[in-house]
Amino acid sequence: MSRAPWLAALVLCCALGTARAEDDEIMGFVIDYTISHIGHDFYRSFSERLRDTSKLDFNLVVRERPDARWGSLIWVEYEQRVLYRQFLPPNTAELKPTAYAAADLVLEAIAQQKLQRLLQDTHDMERDEL
Repeated sequence: MSRAPWLAALVLCCALGTARAEDDEIMGFVIDYTISHIGHDFYRSFSERLRDTSKLDFNLVVRERPDARWGSLIWVEYEQRVLYRQFLPPNTAELKPTAYAAADLVLEAIAQQKLQRLLQDTHDMERDEL
């Protein structure tokens, strides 16, 4: 009999813990999956601009596919969706303006997606069911 209250409390804590675990996400990461020197330079300038202009309440992934002839294809993902994609030529000397423009574009796209989520009618169905 003495174990039953302890067991009930454990089950309740685990149930509350899993409910909180779904809501608690770690935010503010900009993951670097670039390969080349150009990709790393782009990532550094891109993440610098993001950290200077927003509070980073989201996670992003910066990916790269280098090509010796055409340069590097850089793309930025937010929640497994591509928000930005561009080829960077192999002889690019100054990437900072391009990376800053990309960061501004990504921030605007994220703000639009958050606004659309708020305005979405989910009366009959939850967001994950849509």
